[in-house]
Amino acid sequence: MAPTIAVGDTLPDGTLSYFDENDQKLDVSIHSLAAGKKVVLFGVPGAFTPTCSMKHVPGFIEKAEELKSKGVEEILCISVNDPFVMKAWAKTYPENKHVKFLADGSATYTHALGLELDLTDKGLGVRSRRFALLVDDLKVKVAGVESGGEFNVSSADDILKAL
Repeated sequence: MAPTIAVGDTLPDGTLSYFDENDQKLDVSIHSLAAGKKVVLFGVPGAFTPTCSMKHVPGFIEKAEELKSKGVEEILCISVNDPFVMKAWAKTYPENKHVKFLADGSATYTHALGLELDLTDKGLGVRSRRFALLVDDLKVKVAGVESGGEFNVSSADDILKAL
């Protein structure tokens, strides 16, 4: 297991997938989205799960304009789900204009971050811990990583407080 990403670390590169507005599946490197920019990268244990769907993602959608006004150029949501699930999940937020839903289908990138969460005993396989990173030109400035099923340090408000 990779060491957990922490403040001061350089964000590792990796390839994630998403569907663009023309319904084309694209594979994109994290570095191409984050190099030279201030970005928020937040991870959730699973699409369509209660805390993720009702609290974590809506918070970033609601606070997106405020985050952008403080210099955040990209707001990236990643989950260990396939790109088709992420596309369907994104469509449940018609008001979303700024959050990109990125699929890490095999948890490869989540492993590189050291943020995997083994939920095999719950029938979910390997997932991501809940987290939010504030990254400036690939350097981690804030790392809110949750324990277990908690939601205390990785919200949009937590990132806003740090900006």
